[in-house]
Amino acid sequence: MGTATEAFLTARNTLLKYRDDYASAVAHFAWPALDHFNWALDYFDVMARDNPRDALVIVGNGATRRLSFAQMAVHSAQVANHLRSLGVRRGDPVMLMAGNEVALWETMLACIKLGAPFIPCSVLLTEQDLVERMQRSGARHVVTSRAYAGRFTTGVGAHVCIGGDGAPDGWVNHEAARAFPETFAPDGGTRADDPLIYYFTSGTTSQPKLVVQTHASYPVGHLTTMYWVGIQPGGVHFNLSSPGWAKHAWSSFFAPWNGEATVVALNTERFDADVLLACLADEHVNTFCAPPTVWRMLIQKDLAAWRNRLALRELVSAGEPLNPEVIERIRSAWGLTIRDGYGQTETPALIANSPGQKLIAGSVGRPMPGFHIELLDGDGQRSDQGEVCIALTTTRPTGLMQGYLNAPEKTAEVMRDGYYHTGDIAARDANGWYTYVGRADDVFKASDYRISPFELESAMIKHPAITEAAVIPSPDPVRTSVPKAFVTLAAGTVVTPALARDVFVFARQELAAYKRVRRIQFVVELPKTISGKIRRVQLRADEIRRRAADQRGEQEFLEEDFPDLKSEK
Repeated sequence: MGTATEAFLTARNTLLKYRDDYASAVAHFAWPALDHFNWALDYFDVMARDNPRDALVIVGNGATRRLSFAQMAVHSAQVANHLRSLGVRRGDPVMLMAGNEVALWETMLACIKLGAPFIPCSVLLTEQDLVERMQRSGARHVVTSRAYAGRFTTGVGAHVCIGGDGAPDGWVNHEAARAFPETFAPDGGTRADDPLIYYFTSGTTSQPKLVVQTHASYPVGHLTTMYWVGIQPGGVHFNLSSPGWAKHAWSSFFAPWNGEATVVALNTERFDADVLLACLADEHVNTFCAPPTVWRMLIQKDLAAWRNRLALRELVSAGEPLNPEVIERIRSAWGLTIRDGYGQTETPALIANSPGQKLIAGSVGRPMPGFHIELLDGDGQRSDQGEVCIALTTTRPTGLMQGYLNAPEKTAEVMRDGYYHTGDIAARDANGWYTYVGRADDVFKASDYRISPFELESAMIKHPAITEAAVIPSPDPVRTSVPKAFVTLAAGTVVTPALARDVFVFARQELAAYKRVRRIQFVVELPKTISGKIRRVQLRADEIRRRAADQRGEQEFLEEDFPDLKSEK
């Protein structure tokens, strides 16, 4: 076993040893110092050698596929050899767009072995999106499912098609890899700062940036994600996530395999809560992660009826903060508490509620071992409320991105003054617990009061008819702006003035007068990024245009529509 492998395992085993002891984990954990490291070769293959346990279980379309750790090591070596034969070389970016299918995991491991940075792409991307991404990333090679091959223009470089017999013109079939050797010999060592992944951000407020993650930083950084989730060797982990965004790499690839756990994934065309629940039960999943949108959908089901069929031990949520109302309803049904965690495409888990620790209602937890977090106010001074920042010491913190590809100005902007600036606002209490406030771009003022959309949204979804809510500032001639809520409703709920009045009354009971929602618009769905985050920036832009034209939105109600409420001015 090489020294790089030993250093990685020493750090990993420290977090496993203190998995329920946050103070000891913080005190004893140290990032491994690695000059060269290839996670797939130096760690995964070593761990997978002659290992018969399930590494990957794909459920969907009436079938279940299982591959052991040993099989994954062999298959990924064959894919790496195949890609090399097609001209993929160290440093060559590879576009990767596929659903939750075995070939996706094989190809990610293969690219790591080759030293070829891969670019995960959501299957929702259009042909125009993909052309733009290929141009910005410099990718010449593509690996994609047969269903999406038509969105790519074939040209120089490898074009590999997953699934089906044969391959379209200009493509080779992924299955051809099975004819290649079962062992892989790298063309040299992988340097710590060699690029591993190019990740496009989800773009909630601007054009997606291209994040560069490196070999000895990103996979190792996800030891904190493993720690937060509570993954243990021999465990079974299910992360409900679509390929193409960072959370899939977080919890469907690096974190569970860092902890030697089985990865379970669903490969279905659309979300079905009953299918998900059956998968959790049938596969004996004990750690489960899902985004807030899914948790909000699950609580519409009779979850208590599943309680005795499930082997769940840990529940977590990430992507956006989870509303306390949802957490309480899951706790009531299953006797388990969903633990929030916080991080970005640019990072692993930074702040989280780790297993076995005291949970503070509404808090996202405490900094993960290995990270020094500060809150900086508008003047760049340390504060108990401000922007979440990572202190940059003499060495870049493990897990933090290298920077934005071909964008030195953007990189310098977020890496300024000795800190990495996340752009997220949080508050910290006297005992060191953090509470998420919102994106700096989403927080707004109404009547000169600072408003966090998340706080208002959490109050709104307590209403039994509301399933999701997004709050933005709506231009107002008197108050400059007032809070407006866009809400979706439970199935079968009919929009009426009586319902709108009831929601206004409910909001009055839940919120202080200065935070009161003054306008409500009922919508079928909320605009979201491909990663499931609400695009409040789009709602704000549309609202500004409507108010400028003195128009009311469809199915929109104003507080003044109900004079009997006698709203305060």
